[in-house]
Amino acid sequence: MSEVAPVFRSPIDLHTHSSASDGTETPYNVVRSASEAGLGTLALTDHDSTAGWPSASEAARDHELTLIPGMELSTRLDHVSVHLLSYLFDPVNPALLAETETIREARLARAHAIVDRIAADYDLTWDDVLAETQPGATVGRPHIADALVKKGLAPTRSDAFQGILHWRAGYFQPHYAPTPLRGVELVVAAGGVPVLAHPGTGPRERVIPERRLAELVDAGLFGLEIEHRQNSPEGKERLYELAAKFGLAITGSSDYHGAGKPNRLGENTTSPEVLSELIDRATGWSPVYGAVTRSL
Repeated sequence: MSEVAPVFRSPIDLHTHSSASDGTETPYNVVRSASEAGLGTLALTDHDSTAGWPSASEAARDHELTLIPGMELSTRLDHVSVHLLSYLFDPVNPALLAETETIREARLARAHAIVDRIAADYDLTWDDVLAETQPGATVGRPHIADALVKKGLAPTRSDAFQGILHWRAGYFQPHYAPTPLRGVELVVAAGGVPVLAHPGTGPRERVIPERRLAELVDAGLFGLEIEHRQNSPEGKERLYELAAKFGLAITGSSDYHGAGKPNRLGENTTSPEVLSELIDRATGWSPVYGAVTRSL
């Protein structure tokens, strides 16, 4: 038998989170869960962090699954949060590393401010929130939600976001994030491949303006995450139109958070052809192939 180049396998899920950000499973266990769910390829995309890459890579080798190391980068457009899935970039690129550190510090300060506001009306402390995080995790609103659940102030994480953590409740606090254009530029400069995460959550008119999308395409945007449970039917329709107009790749993903969200691994997937193009475009990092394909 002669060894040939490793290949990834389907099904392919390109958006998941671990306890390195706001998921409930360790990076290793996210990969193990993906293997048990029958996935062949998985991207780990924790918020503004690559801390889970080493453990997830070990799990990919142990469980014969292909890992696409990635990150979900926080950006902001006209006061609206825009998330940028970023794949196979250099994790020690100085500019990108500095920006993610700034974002994480801003997230931490924002979380403190939110908890202080909530504590004025409810029995919640900063220690309660820290108890719901793992060492080194990017602290965020999901951890506050988990603390609210633990304290009996909300039935589930989702209920916490629809209640106390909803912006209408008065406790919301924004945090610093670069513009989507700056985010795309940083990821591309680090050899990575950027994709807009679930950009169609509202009606057609709330999808990113065409002129802004054109700027991102010119800067190196690779695709749009269209098959995602949070995208509305009207939003998806508009996104498919934009993808066709600008020649953008279409991805589908679960946005798995373990027990933190109802999203299930592999509920939406990406085609092998799109992933192959994504890998070919990346220059910053390589997939972790958990198994080597052999031919006779």
